[in-house]
Amino acid sequence: MSALDTVKSFGKLCGYNMRIIFSGKFIWFLLVGLVLFFFLMFAAASRGTELSHGMVYNQLVIPGILLVFYPACFGIQNDADHRILELLFGIPNYMYKVWLFRLVMIYVEVYLILVVYAFLARILLYPVQPFSMALNLMLPVILFGNLAFLYSTLIRNGNAAAVMSVLTVILVLVLGNIQLVENKVWDLTINPYDEPENINAAIWSVILLKNRILMIVAAIVFLMSGLLGLQNRGKFLG
Repeated sequence: MSALDTVKSFGKLCGYNMRIIFSGKFIWFLLVGLVLFFFLMFAAASRGTELSHGMVYNQLVIPGILLVFYPACFGIQNDADHRILELLFGIPNYMYKVWLFRLVMIYVEVYLILVVYAFLARILLYPVQPFSMALNLMLPVILFGNLAFLYSTLIRNGNAAAVMSVLTVILVLVLGNIQLVENKVWDLTINPYDEPENINAAIWSVILLKNRILMIVAAIVFLMSGLLGLQNRGKFLG
C-alpha cells in the first residue's frame, strides 16, 4: 500500500469514527460553545474587567470543557445506537484500539477549535498567543473529558453521564470560587495566567507546576479507569 493510500485510509477511518461519535449533534455544542464564549467575553467587557491573558483564559475554559462533553459522554451510547458495539467488542484490545484513538481525535479537534476561539479573542479583546492559550486550556479540558468518559463507562447512559459531568464541573467551580481549597496546588480552577499579588513569582511557579502534575495524574487515572471499565463486555451488551 502506497503512502497516499495509507493517508486516504486513515482519513476515512477518522471520518467514520467522527460521524459515529458526534452523530450530527456536535454542531449544536459547537454553536452553544461559541455563543457562550461571546456572551462571557462581552459580559466581561461590559463590566469593565481588566483585559489580560488571565481574563481571556477564564472566558475560554468553560466553552472548551463544554465542547468535549458530548463526544466523551455519548460516544459509547452512540456505538450502541448504531448497533456496532458488538462488532467493536470483537476487536482484540478494543478498549485501546478504538476509544483511545477516538479520544485523541476528539482532543485534537477541540484544541483546533480553541485555537480559533483564542484567535477571535486576540482580535476582539486582548493580544494573546492562540496556540499557547489553547494548549494551556487543554489540560482542564482533557481532565474533565476523561472524567466524562469514565462516567459514561460506569453509567452507560449518555444523558446521565452528561448530568454527572456538569454537576462535577459546577461543584469544582463553586469550591474554587468560595476558596474552600486553600492550597492552590489542589485547586482545579487555577488560572495559570493569573498570578496572585501576594505570592512570590518563584513560589507561584512551583505551585503551578505541582498543580499541573496533579491534574495530569488525575487525567491519566480517569482515562485508564474508563478504558479498564470497557473490559466488562457483558455490562454493555447485556
